[in-house]
Amino acid sequence: MNPPAGGLDQLWRHQLALDPAAPALHVGTAVFSRADFEAEIGRQRAAFVAAGLGAGHVVAWLGSNSPSMIAALFACERIGAVLLPLNWRLAAAELGAIVRHGGASRVFASAEHQALADRVQADLEPGADTEPGDLLLAYTSGTTGRPKGALHTAAGMRANAEAATAVQRIDTGTRALASLPLFHVGGLCIQTLPTLLAGGVVQLQPRFEATAWFDGVAHWRPSTTVLVPATMQALISHPRWAVADLASLKFVNSGSSVVPRPLIDAFHARGVPVAQVYGATETGPMSIALDPDQAFEHPGKAGRAVPGVAIRLVGADGSEPAPDAAGEVLVSGPNVMRGYHREHDHPSFRDGWFHSGDLARVDADGFFEVVGRASELIISGGENIYPAEIENLVAGLDGVAECAVVGLPDARWGEVPVLAVVAAAGARFDPAAVRAALEGRLARFKHPQRIVQLDALPKTALGKVQKAALAELLVPPS
Repeated sequence: MNPPAGGLDQLWRHQLALDPAAPALHVGTAVFSRADFEAEIGRQRAAFVAAGLGAGHVVAWLGSNSPSMIAALFACERIGAVLLPLNWRLAAAELGAIVRHGGASRVFASAEHQALADRVQADLEPGADTEPGDLLLAYTSGTTGRPKGALHTAAGMRANAEAATAVQRIDTGTRALASLPLFHVGGLCIQTLPTLLAGGVVQLQPRFEATAWFDGVAHWRPSTTVLVPATMQALISHPRWAVADLASLKFVNSGSSVVPRPLIDAFHARGVPVAQVYGATETGPMSIALDPDQAFEHPGKAGRAVPGVAIRLVGADGSEPAPDAAGEVLVSGPNVMRGYHREHDHPSFRDGWFHSGDLARVDADGFFEVVGRASELIISGGENIYPAEIENLVAGLDGVAECAVVGLPDARWGEVPVLAVVAAAGARFDPAAVRAALEGRLARFKHPQRIVQLDALPKTALGKVQKAALAELLVPPS
């Protein structure tokens, strides 16, 4: 029985018809069968219709990870509405700006976030600029400025799910532990939706907590999970890391930014392949992915273009970069957003290509290595310095929990690299030891001009370092 063509809901109905009693979601001790989850979709649809919502409306959702949140997406597809998932870590003023820009008609919330939702509800200015087939309005994390709304169609989201399923070989036997926030496409679309749509089972945790993650692995025995560098670091630093039984994990996925090699090496040392995924909110996010079977052989590589997606690298002048040189990543494919909400002529999306702003190299075998963002490239005395080159070396040093490099203005060299380090708990931080460790491993012009210890790095909700905010912290007082 082949599934029919169409969006997410048709693929879900196919799995429901195959076996309504099969488990779909595990939440704590509760098990939701496919029929149970279908009933939750029906409840969400009824609530939306009762609120006067229908085709073309934008429905905002504020809450931790839950079956209701996922069901809201399918309910929106059934009534022709668009789901706008909200980041519950944002302040009310930030959320208000997003729901106004998104043209949301109503904010639905889980009980724990209802008070915040009530405050945001007053900021609504209904009147969305959407088209038939639009399903998800996902706002970027804002690492480079004001968040933008990426509009994804139901067909595009299905294409993304099919690519994710193919690359990761997701099937009815897949057991995916989902702890990343579903208000980001990484948490929603890399494994959670693909697993449900392929007939597998998802253990849904409300949010990432290292202890809960270890408990989930120990008792539920997942076959895979998605992590980001910040959560990988939290797990590696946890007392249970050395003794945890990770044998059930066939692989983990990681992405959202450049993944430091020491984090990858730590998982590989435990026998767990790290299969990177490269993408963005605008690309669904599946763009480049590493086959789990090739993860040990190609550590640090993001992989190859996923099925159905075209990738180009271009230099600053728009031409193809020289072999082994970095170029900006351009992405085209059915999973790429239809466009930015209310910014149809945005320069990042033109001629069918999304211009990511990320820099990558590609080897002769077609494996891409992401080296950073174009906006973060440091040009010091005419030489290119990629922050990841420094960060990867420093992150592996004893006593370093986290680090990040930014370029700051310099009268002589134009700009120079400055390193921020967060020391590991109980460790004594020694800048001289860091400098000594870089000798002979990194060209002198790439060495940080300053090394600054911080208690924490400014980050987004998904754990990405906010480089612009970090640069402001590191500018010396005048």
